Amino acid sequence: MLDVKKKQKIIEKFRAHESDTGSPQVQIAILTQEVKDLTKHLKTHKKDFSSRRGLMKKVNERRRLLKYLEREDAKAHAKLVEDLGLV
Repeated sequence: MLDVKKKQKIIEKFRAHESDTGSPQVQIAILTQEVKDLTKHLKTHKKDFSSRRGLMKKVNERRRLLKYLEREDAKAHAKLVEDLGLV
């Protein structure tokens, strides 16, 4: 789970306007950081199957949001994928 300071930095970097906390770009960026953290955790704790299940849920949610963003705003999708380093 992300601490408050990390989450605020992500929100400030990817928000569309001043009070934006729930746009797809922000949600995808937060999920991406959570996926990275969980992946790092699972490399050292190989038998933590409940965390593995949580990781899969986050990956699927991010995939769903990326498909939505691509459908609604292809330019924003391309920029976000480039910024986050997703392929």
